[in-house]
Amino acid sequence: MKNRMELSFSAISVNESFARVTVGAFVAQLDPTMDELTEIKTVVSEAVTNAIIHGYSENEEGKVYIDAELVDGTVHLVIRDEGKGISDLDEAREPLYTSKPELERSGMGFTIMENFMDHVEVDSQLMEGTTVTLVKRLSKQNALCN
Repeated sequence: MKNRMELSFSAISVNESFARVTVGAFVAQLDPTMDELTEIKTVVSEAVTNAIIHGYSENEEGKVYIDAELVDGTVHLVIRDEGKGISDLDEAREPLYTSKPELERSGMGFTIMENFMDHVEVDSQLMEGTTVTLVKRLSKQNALCN
């Protein structure tokens, strides 16, 4: 089975749940386990929240983009913004690091993504934005590979 979707929305916090539910509904056609679906929805939340809060500083004129592709039981997600970018990617990927401590952020977003997905790639350019690529292979007994 191969299927693809594209989504873009305003970079405002209320759209985080919209992104999470939309991607979850799209991935559900592969019949993932509840744990797999929860993990995918969680990483979408983390990446989208990072784009909104860190990429755009909640500037509602910004856009967050999600490309999702399902190929033979594997979920491919690309979540992208055209915001500020990340000045030090290595530092940003350190557990507990946050550039916005005043917002009581946990600094665990990238760590959660890395723990829940099979592959995580982050590309960021200052003043051009950040792209997070996430890949998860669903368990064979549940993935519909037609």
